[in-house]
Amino acid sequence: MINPDCFFCSFLILSLISPKVLVVVKRKIDLVYGGGSVGLMGLISQKVYDGGCHVLGVIPRALMPLEISGQTVGEVRTVSDMHERKAAMAREADAFIALPGGYGTMEELLEMITWSQLGIHKKPVGLLNIDGYYNCLLALFDNGVKEGFIKPGALNIFVSAPTAKELLEKMEQYTPSYQQVAPCESWNMEQLGNYPTQHNAQ
Repeated sequence: MINPDCFFCSFLILSLISPKVLVVVKRKIDLVYGGGSVGLMGLISQKVYDGGCHVLGVIPRALMPLEISGQTVGEVRTVSDMHERKAAMAREADAFIALPGGYGTMEELLEMITWSQLGIHKKPVGLLNIDGYYNCLLALFDNGVKEGFIKPGALNIFVSAPTAKELLEKMEQYTPSYQQVAPCESWNMEQLGNYPTQHNAQ
């Protein structure tokens, strides 16, 4: 069972996301996210919290005035910068899901894919491709393979699906099959904010 999940996403039409959040709540999956209380992240955190699941938000001090409005839900952990934020989220989560989003979402998604490729973690990475939002990105990955910049096996690092139910099923069945660049044990964990822990690296 995947628990908890780390969500990366941006602002989006909330009516598209609500059914996806309900799938997470029904499966009793805890949430690790960027700590904001506005927009899509605010909706997801509130729905998951109301469903009786644990919510952990991780947010840099500089972003608190921009991303927190009103009452926060669950546990909120304040960190010094974006690097510490991402390391903390990666350390706490058992899997990563990217919903439709902008530059920040794509950067975080690609970093988790890259960390898996390098051998820093062995956790599932999922791409929720609602209404084909990420079709162009997936085509870019395919072109990277065609042009020789991405190894064909590296496409197996992540899974994608158009619905939350299908995506979670794929992630629960995920088994790392890509030959990682270096074993987890060889990484200097202090450089990554003590991520991953020995437990998470297994």
